[in-house]
Amino acid sequence: MYVIIAGAGKVGWNLARELISKDVEVTLIESNHERYRVVEEELEHAVQYGDASELWVLERAGIQRADLVVAVTGDDEDNILICQVAKEKYGCERIVARVNNPRNLPTFKLLGIQPAVSATDLILRLIEHEVPEYGLVHLLALEEEHLEIIEFEVPATAEAAGKRVQELDLPDGSLVISIIRGNSGFVPKGETLIEPGDTVMLILDPGLESEVTLQFVPSGAAA
Repeated sequence: MYVIIAGAGKVGWNLARELISKDVEVTLIESNHERYRVVEEELEHAVQYGDASELWVLERAGIQRADLVVAVTGDDEDNILICQVAKEKYGCERIVARVNNPRNLPTFKLLGIQPAVSATDLILRLIEHEVPEYGLVHLLALEEEHLEIIEFEVPATAEAAGKRVQELDLPDGSLVISIIRGNSGFVPKGETLIEPGDTVMLILDPGLESEVTLQFVPSGAAA
């Protein structure tokens, strides 16, 4: 496997280091000469100096044979351009982009640059997991598969509390896939009883969140 990483900041440098330790062939590209010299002291031939948004720099790095291109520069426009060039001009099927400003995330999605990772967005997800409003946590959106995975902590007054999984009034396109009770999780059966305090994980078609939420929020909270 051959990976090109654009941007030798903390993220790019650490990512290159970890991949190299796993015997993955890596080329790290950095446009700041001072930063390049610092990284070169450790990574030597695995890092190249240049602007990864320029075609000749990517070609020198071997973009034609890259299995994966990761754009983690501090500039969202550069990350978009690098991923677009890798995907559309050189046919690299696997790309990963860093989103520095979460407001730009819709632009990445609109241009088909996925996955696009926003550190701010990830931290917000973690905060939601620790302090979820009404117990809902949006865990994952599988956009290419048109699916979402969400979880709820079931309060005692929720409609789902005390019901068996098969008794839940869930819309078509939604399915309970896991229950965490105490410190252990399990895949429930139809007759599994949902208890207050359980964390219930569901997979569903996009757009069904509001219908599913009615089953798991405290009584009257969704009104």
